[in-house]
Amino acid sequence: MRYAMLVDYRFCTGCHACEVACKQEHRIPAGKSAGIKVIEQVQEFPGGKLDLTYYPLLTQLCFFCRPRVKKGLPPACVKHCMAHCLTFGPLQ
Repeated sequence: MRYAMLVDYRFCTGCHACEVACKQEHRIPAGKSAGIKVIEQVQEFPGGKLDLTYYPLLTQLCFFCRPRVKKGLPPACVKHCMAHCLTFGPLQ
C-alpha cells in the first residue's frame, strides 16, 4: 500500500511540535535535521506590520514513521500536530 501526507499550510501555527515529535521518535539529537522542518516566511508591510507564514516541509529523511504505520499508528508528526494541519493516509 502506498501512503501520502497532506499538509494544509493555512493552519500551521509554527509551534514546531511536529519537529520535536519526529526527533524524539527517532532519537535525533537537538541541532540535527529530522524528517520534517518548519520553515518561517516573514513578509513586511508598510507601517512596520509583519505577516508570518509557516510551512511544514517533509525532508528527504522522512520515511513516514514506517514502524508506527505498520502498527496502525499515524506518523509521530501527525499525532502531535496541535493545529491538525498534517493528514496521513493511503494514497488513492
